[in-house]
Amino acid sequence: MTIHIGAKPGEIAETVLLPGDPMRAKWAAETFLTDAVCVNRVRGMLGYTGTWKGHRVTIHGSGMGMPSLSIYVNELIRDYGAKTLIRIGSTGAMQPSIALRDIVLAMTASTLSTPSRGIFRELNFAPCADFGLLAAAHAAARTRGVPTHVGGIYSSDVFYDERPDLNEQMTRHGVLAVEMEAAELYILAARHGARALAVLTVSDHLMTGAAMAPDDREQSFGDMVEIALEAAFA
Repeated sequence: MTIHIGAKPGEIAETVLLPGDPMRAKWAAETFLTDAVCVNRVRGMLGYTGTWKGHRVTIHGSGMGMPSLSIYVNELIRDYGAKTLIRIGSTGAMQPSIALRDIVLAMTASTLSTPSRGIFRELNFAPCADFGLLAAAHAAARTRGVPTHVGGIYSSDVFYDERPDLNEQMTRHGVLAVEMEAAELYILAARHGARALAVLTVSDHLMTGAAMAPDDREQSFGDMVEIALEAAFA
């Protein structure tokens, strides 16, 4: 048990999927895992452990933004022995070639700031995914026939962004999409020798203003979860 996670020793699997929303963690565990058991309820941040095709998996909420994710990932790795951590979440597209419901696999994650920024001081550290997970996720997505894009994303530390000039430069430089957690996840995985990847579903588009209706999200998010699980145990 830690400050933020109430699971007992042995109740967290070495493979952890990290949706931001704790209710999405509940939905994913009940939908995709066998014999899923709730192992954490502290502060309403739900975590479940079960099995997928015989493999133990934990699906645990991470909250919104890098500071929240940093708390949970630090404790999952240091105190519970998590070795593979895959973020599953929504993202906003920043390129015209990307459509709603497409999958984005984050090879790198640029950011203005993360909770780890103070460690690096003057160094602009380049957070990146584990290549084995990335390659396996790409293969799984292709097998499923899901339109998939691999490349750099932007992890924002604000939700209500007021920097259209920055968005324009990111689009110009090929950044695929924006979300709020992956950069810190990749940094923490590098620091602790873990594997990490972000598998993201496009729920809205910054260029067109298009957005996925709530009723349409579940099926697309299902593709994302299955791709993440297949990548973890490839």
